[in-house]
Amino acid sequence: MLRGLIPILWMLAATLAGNGSDSDPHRAVSEAASARAVADPAVLASPASLPFFYDLYTFRGDRGGTTVVAAVAVPVRRLRAERVDRRVRYRFDLRFVLADTARLEVFHTEDSVFVSMPRALARQHLLHTFVEVEAPPSKATLQRVVVTDATRPGVGQLYSTPFPIPDYSGTELMLSDIAFGLPGSETGWTRRGATLALLPTSQFPESSFDVYYEIYNLPSGNNYETEFAFQPIDDSGGDERAVRALFSGESEADEDGSVAELRRVASALPKGRYLFTVTVRDLVSRQTAVRSRTIDVRGWRSGTTLVTAMPRGIGR
Repeated sequence: MLRGLIPILWMLAATLAGNGSDSDPHRAVSEAASARAVADPAVLASPASLPFFYDLYTFRGDRGGTTVVAAVAVPVRRLRAERVDRRVRYRFDLRFVLADTARLEVFHTEDSVFVSMPRALARQHLLHTFVEVEAPPSKATLQRVVVTDATRPGVGQLYSTPFPIPDYSGTELMLSDIAFGLPGSETGWTRRGATLALLPTSQFPESSFDVYYEIYNLPSGNNYETEFAFQPIDDSGGDERAVRALFSGESEADEDGSVAELRRVASALPKGRYLFTVTVRDLVSRQTAVRSRTIDVRGWRSGTTLVTAMPRGIGR
């Protein structure tokens, strides 16, 4: 597990300041997991909707499978608060489904999210959580995420879209998805010694943040270099305003040739949309792997709270 600090400090802020675009803060799904509502009996009967935000991240799983992680965030204003024992409670249920239409197999998890606070949270506060499902690689998979208000039967929202599950079992140099989280959290999504307070990339605060990704098929002992690039996305085109950071090292890969890296970007990004790209170069084999992700910095000055989901069912 490689950890590092990326000191993109005042230079980053100075380069990107003034280039943010205040896009629609109510966009329900990030671009990486752009979803459309589809017909479902549990949702069609809803007297009210419950828009939420989410992202999906994929990593190499066990025995040739792929781990798919869903980061989900719900604005407090969309939930009904309950007063119990002089405290304020918020609850919602979460269902995450991967359906392979070629193999006719379904992989799913059902979870509940619960948090009790001494006082009501701001309406713009975000409650966020995460769940994960293991599934075989497939180009014919549909993903479905459903969130319902546990205090109001029939109130919920569903998003579903085709979601090809990548195959990480090859022998060439590869990168997993890039996952993002808030720094300093002692609880959260845990993998290979890293703990990440995952957030959907469509709902990023103006703060420093953690970046997690995995490199596959990088033999132990090989020298390699990694480049981070942050590029504002607007109508001007070009990459002259991209900010880059380059660092190098020697692979300390596991037996399967995989390296997990957790790095912290030590500077806040101004509001706006950015393309974040990770490029890894194996200096011995001369192979290169590239992965990009779009992030939207919105601010969220009302704060966020990570709540661990409690599984109610998991299976296939």
